[in-house]
Amino acid sequence: MRITSQLICRAADQLKGFVGLNRKTGHYIVRFSEDSFGMDVADDGIIPASEFVWATGPGQAMTLKRELIQLLLDQNIDERINITEPLRVYMSRVEVLEISAVRRLVHG
Repeated sequence: MRITSQLICRAADQLKGFVGLNRKTGHYIVRFSEDSFGMDVADDGIIPASEFVWATGPGQAMTLKRELIQLLLDQNIDERINITEPLRVYMSRVEVLEISAVRRLVHG
């Protein structure tokens, strides 16, 4: 199967769970419910994992950041968070620039 940037973006959008910055340790942590972070993560700092991996880029584009995907990989919960083959390929192809895309909400 040929891995395209469209498949990689789709895989990023299908990530599960939530990410929050633990204020005490300064490390990002992943949970599968917004309610399970406790007092160590501010409510306004809880982000769906599928949004966490995207950073604001030039203009209206966003960039799929390898360093943020790596933070999720470091949690060693790949199946639960739904890290699939297209994201693994993206992470291994460091010679290729990070993907930038204009993302839109599609109602369907």
